[in-house]
Amino acid sequence: MKNANKVSLPLRVLALAVFLALSIGCGRCDETKAAAIHNSATEFYAITVGGKTVRMQLAVKRAEMEHGLMGRTDLKTDEGMLFIYAEPQRMSFWMRNTPTPLDIGFFNADGTLKEIYPLYPFDETPVASRGAAMVFALEMKQGWFEFNGVKPGARLDLKALAVALKMRGFSPAAYGLK
Repeated sequence: MKNANKVSLPLRVLALAVFLALSIGCGRCDETKAAAIHNSATEFYAITVGGKTVRMQLAVKRAEMEHGLMGRTDLKTDEGMLFIYAEPQRMSFWMRNTPTPLDIGFFNADGTLKEIYPLYPFDETPVASRGAAMVFALEMKQGWFEFNGVKPGARLDLKALAVALKMRGFSPAAYGLK
């Protein structure tokens, strides 16, 4: 009678080879990981708004937009998240699961800041833009816009945004940018 617990030598060698390959990794794995990180909303890009440089994370994919800054408590003074839409629209945001007080600025397609509103921690009351032709929304720590003198009429650097979108693997043209 054969012992069912014995594994043949070729199977043991194959298992060892698979284990070593997974343990050691491959040269392309680091490239793949870097590309995955670079193509996520966790990367920061230096983009100016109203002459002030902001380190922005870009929320482009639906899941990134839905998650936004939920749960974040580590946002630094000049860091924020820019939500990028392909079509002009009336926008509406809320603060579900978001502990950090924020301000939100709504921008039209030419990058002009049109409206700014405060957002309060965990408040699920929708805060909507008045304008129906908004394309970008920038969330910053509450008070940032006022402290930096960034008011309606200020401009978002669309050239820098186009470069950042390319770095994320998106076509700027799909968002009306050159």
